[in-house]
Amino acid sequence: MTTDSSRTSPSASGGISTFKGQERALRADRLGTGGLLLSVLAATAPLMVVAGVMPTTFAVMGIVGQPLLFVVLGVVLILFSVGYAEMSRHVHNAGAFYAYISRGLGGTAGAGAALVALVAYNALQVGIYGIFGFEVSGLFATYADVEIAWWIPALVAALAVGLLGWLKIDVNARVLGVLLVIEVLLVVIFDIAALADPGKEGLSLHAFNPDTLTGAGVGTALCFCIAAFLGFEQAPVYAEETSRPHVLVPRVMFFAVGGVAVFFALSSWALTVATGPAAIVGTSQKQSAGLLFFLTESRLGGTFTDVLHVLFVTGMFAALLSFHNVVARYAFAMGREGLLPAAFGRTSGSSGAPGTGSLLQTVVAMVVVAAFALTDDKPAGDPTAPVLHLFTWFGNVGALGVIVLMAAASLSVVVFFVRRGAAGTQAWRLVTSALAGLALLVIAGYTVKDFEVLVGAGPGSSLSWALPGTIGLAALAGVVLGLVLRARAPEKHARIGLGNEAFQLDKAASS
Repeated sequence: MTTDSSRTSPSASGGISTFKGQERALRADRLGTGGLLLSVLAATAPLMVVAGVMPTTFAVMGIVGQPLLFVVLGVVLILFSVGYAEMSRHVHNAGAFYAYISRGLGGTAGAGAALVALVAYNALQVGIYGIFGFEVSGLFATYADVEIAWWIPALVAALAVGLLGWLKIDVNARVLGVLLVIEVLLVVIFDIAALADPGKEGLSLHAFNPDTLTGAGVGTALCFCIAAFLGFEQAPVYAEETSRPHVLVPRVMFFAVGGVAVFFALSSWALTVATGPAAIVGTSQKQSAGLLFFLTESRLGGTFTDVLHVLFVTGMFAALLSFHNVVARYAFAMGREGLLPAAFGRTSGSSGAPGTGSLLQTVVAMVVVAAFALTDDKPAGDPTAPVLHLFTWFGNVGALGVIVLMAAASLSVVVFFVRRGAAGTQAWRLVTSALAGLALLVIAGYTVKDFEVLVGAGPGSSLSWALPGTIGLAALAGVVLGLVLRARAPEKHARIGLGNEAFQLDKAASS
């Protein structure tokens, strides 16, 4: 008996009658290759990475070889994608990670993964509201001479994202696509300008020298850089909404990983060329998140830099919408399979979007933003609080959760095909999955070990264990839920990870 076949026959008494036509299934044929690719890439927020993550990594870690790190991580994630993509040919479920883990490691492990995914992607999305609000507030102060609190634009954005989340996914894809293409184009223009007008060391390739990756900060730098890739793994979440998921999902994942690795490696190299490799760390420490804008001001002028500031904000909005869509679909998949109340497993009638999941994510975002606003104890507010706390705390918690999910998914791929008796035919994919899983576990270990550095907490701070501990608590809560379902509602436990397949089985059983 294989893991796959043993979990594809829930009993007819297990709530089959609760499935009511298309409201229990996402609308198919909404996304083609282009729409899916743009939806996935928007979450990587390329301008936010180039303007925020890269200068921070140079400044805090002192690692000149950041371009080489992006190449190394690109290789690791391509290895991961080999097995992950093959799994996507066999499992089409909006609950991607937890569905895959359920098929390989069982429904109880899948329930744990589901809660981790829900917490991690919520954290990634909500954290961006901090830096979004901070940047919009700065734009108003600079260009309109109007002072507004950071949380006002953050809450407005949460409402706008929530409204868009109720629309058809192809409408969302068009919004994301326009914003993404423009910001990528501007970064490419900077890259070309930097290479055409290099610093005093010229077109140096020193940043690709392996010797630049020595030192205590490399592990932490890996944590910073892998967060820049998050988003590519979301492609299977949209599998039910594509016309040919077995073809489009693997294609988009490889395009996304390869494209992101090359784009970020070249862009981080362009930063080192613009300042000179010897000066990149010092300049990043001096300019901080203003590094990119400082460099474009001297090469491309004030107007280009002003436009870049605006696109920095719209790029973050695109990432907010992309992560929102993913959270809504995870909630939908969990509701459909009994891990959340059944209301989450229904789509809205007009757009076919997972409306209840979208509403949940919007409420979570607004509550967290309001909580951070209320705990700002200075009369005029601390303008750096949302960036240093909301963005860094939640962003790193989310990144840790996704890294753990990727490592577990790699193991699940191996177990899934071995139990199906396909170890021989899938041997090379199993090897790549195992290698990727080991590498991801190492990165997860560094992330936990250096969490106080990642979130800017002092030595011995309770944040260094409390924040990553939320991922552990989510996993534990999910496993307990899975065990309870297995004991009290085995028919629901049997559904975990089946998604639309269970819906099709229900229809066949009731006909």
